[in-house]
Amino acid sequence: MKKIKIGMVLSTLLVACFFVTGCGREIEVKNGSKVAVSVKGNKYTATEYYEKIKEENITTLIDMIDHGLLDKKYKTSSEEKAEIDRQVKQIRNYSGDNEQTFLNMIKQYFGVDSESELREMLSIEYKRKLAVDDYIKSNLKDSEIQKYYEEEISGEIEASHILITTGEIAKEATDEEKAKADEEALQKAKNVIQEYKNGEKFDELAKKYSEDKATAENGGSLGYFDPATMVEAFAKAVKELKVDEYTEEPVKTEYGYHIILKTGEKEKPELKDVEKKIKEALTEQKLNEDNSLYYETLKAVREKNKISWNDDELKNAYERYMNNLILNVTIFFFCEFNCVCKICVACAFTNHSAGHKKVDYACL
Repeated sequence: MKKIKIGMVLSTLLVACFFVTGCGREIEVKNGSKVAVSVKGNKYTATEYYEKIKEENITTLIDMIDHGLLDKKYKTSSEEKAEIDRQVKQIRNYSGDNEQTFLNMIKQYFGVDSESELREMLSIEYKRKLAVDDYIKSNLKDSEIQKYYEEEISGEIEASHILITTGEIAKEATDEEKAKADEEALQKAKNVIQEYKNGEKFDELAKKYSEDKATAENGGSLGYFDPATMVEAFAKAVKELKVDEYTEEPVKTEYGYHIILKTGEKEKPELKDVEKKIKEALTEQKLNEDNSLYYETLKAVREKNKISWNDDELKNAYERYMNNLILNVTIFFFCEFNCVCKICVACAFTNHSAGHKKVDYACL
């Protein structure tokens, strides 16, 4: 990334050299190309400079292309500003709100020198994600949408639950200690189910046993909700129940063990009323299932806009760069800051615990 910054500065200097001749000198020519810089008798032409940097700085050109394609179509919105604010705040939190640490971090991991440059980078990333989403949505098949509607969409559901957790487990706890705590939570949840079978009221059991403090006082009531907003295991279980049925086995999620009582269900909405939501869900599903799809779609977005190359070597550099991203997608993913990066900041700050190779940030 440092080379890119130098290249940008030199490019500016070259423009000044070409168009501002304050010294009154005529521009020299070497091998048919204008001399841009001379150092102790050595002369360097714009052509030589261009040949040197065009592969190394291909990302700079990609940024220029994407700004040209996306800035007008995706005007900066209040949603984009809010998302960028959130991401910058999150990065600052990692820095401990120390300004110099923050600057060092964004230089090391993002290749930028200031918060304003970081915001500009996050802005083009935000717009790229919008373009990718729109492209995928526009290519969804009617059969895919119909299948999702039939299998995944339901009316809002009303339910209550009782949550049993493993309690506070120390970080240094052994696997055996964790397994024991899990087994105890599971058995406790089964005992609660047995009490309900024996005639105890669900709301009273929730008040007595549930560790979801937000709902326990209301007898475990979750009100009406869209199952899609719940974690997968919970959503699956509650959709399979009929009204007034309960889960006879505890449902395990990342939060603990749930006993779920279904108390109501609204009529399923018509397809036309949820089609937008379905397209959004299918798009995210496709991106999550195939990490390379993001890069392939970015290429397709550019090609759809009839990108034309007048320099075959530059075109080849672009193709090599994009193909390399696609082929090596295992170390690329949507990081915690919702931009597409070579390495997640979270990994970088924890001694690369996920086993990713440490490389400079290079958001596309």
